[in-house]
Amino acid sequence: MQPFELTHEFLDRLTELIDAENRAEVTRLVAELHPADIAEILEELNNERAQFVFLLLDNEKASDVLAEIDEEERVHFIESFPAEVIGRFIDHMDSDDAADLVSSMTNEQQHEVLAHMEDLEQAGDIVDLLHYDDDTAGGLMAKELVMVNENWTVLTCLREVSRQAENLDEIYNIYVVNDDHKLKGRLSMKKMITAPTSARIINLYYPDITFVKTDEPAESVALIMQKYDLVAIPVTDQVGRLVGRITIDDVVDFIKEEADKDYQMLSGITQDIESSDSIWAQTKARLPWLIIALFGGMVSAWMILQYEADIALFPVTAMFIPVITAMGGNVGIQSSAIVVQGLASNSLSMKNGFRNILKDLGGALINATICSSVTFLLTLVFGMASFAMPVTVAIAMFAVIVFASVFGTACPLLLNKMGIDPALATGPFITLANDIVGLNIYLVIGRLILTHLA
Repeated sequence: MQPFELTHEFLDRLTELIDAENRAEVTRLVAELHPADIAEILEELNNERAQFVFLLLDNEKASDVLAEIDEEERVHFIESFPAEVIGRFIDHMDSDDAADLVSSMTNEQQHEVLAHMEDLEQAGDIVDLLHYDDDTAGGLMAKELVMVNENWTVLTCLREVSRQAENLDEIYNIYVVNDDHKLKGRLSMKKMITAPTSARIINLYYPDITFVKTDEPAESVALIMQKYDLVAIPVTDQVGRLVGRITIDDVVDFIKEEADKDYQMLSGITQDIESSDSIWAQTKARLPWLIIALFGGMVSAWMILQYEADIALFPVTAMFIPVITAMGGNVGIQSSAIVVQGLASNSLSMKNGFRNILKDLGGALINATICSSVTFLLTLVFGMASFAMPVTVAIAMFAVIVFASVFGTACPLLLNKMGIDPALATGPFITLANDIVGLNIYLVIGRLILTHLA
């Protein structure tokens, strides 16, 4: 199947048909499309037109489409639907997607929707999932899975797998449990099919199986699945009973959310926001760091004022302030970004953090030597009357790069130790700190050298 590409021509044609209330033709246009493609179309239409298309879909496909719509858009999309209609669609959704949708509603809406669901087992699964934190394995998992008892025969197992598979789009694994519902291992589809129908599952399953508990942090789940190349992983409660499973698509969604959050944080945005959010919501997320940056700038201005006499005596000093502060900020961001990436991938910890600082210090000395040498030569090109100015700028550049590199490495490690997201260290925080310290280093070195050598 060729990937669908949403074009202006397609949207214009669809809009004309919707406005003409041509249900048959609209149905024909979207009938063969993947739910993700239909969700993309709905997000481009206004709410009234999107609902017109959505209500033409059968319940199962509509549920798949609802799961694909962006979370922020979905909240607004379903607002005008009555509780019984939402409940009908949720009946056909995977339990994890259904729980995500219900969790975005008010308590009153949740009770109404759950009360209108026909599938009481699905409603119970949703209620169970709502009790878990979003950033845990319990918050990521779905209840749908294929599970067999270790004491069953292959014949019984085949019948049960066939029955349970009706609720699943894909069968990733067949999990084996004992009479207490505790996870024992996994059963190979090949073994189940090729073994005699009288054979017992207890003699066929693989006991070695990777699993996580419901309170496992979502980040750890992602790392475990990455490490062992898993497309699905079972989830147990605290006593080892099988309660659900997490699939790779759930982990990818989480990773994307975390990446978006970290990107916003390193850009100085303190809350998770979307381009569709209100002006006030975006302002609240961006303003705190802007205020902090403003005060940081005022501190820098105050520091320059303290060295007013030196700058007045050697005005050319002011010429290199932007160069020094920019280099300090850039080096600091580079160093912190490497550390944050290492912490995120679990390849770096406080245990080897000191070694990493020493390693970064070695690289900083090399970079500082090269950059300060280039700075010295370029400063000479400007034709300074005094040899003291190139020396001042070069020494300051060397000191600022070394400090920024060490600070950029140590800061995220320290924040991580304190339980604060180390991504906070990358971006405005590092830039601000290095600007202030780097400027002070430059002006102090300038005072010491220029007043004695110039």
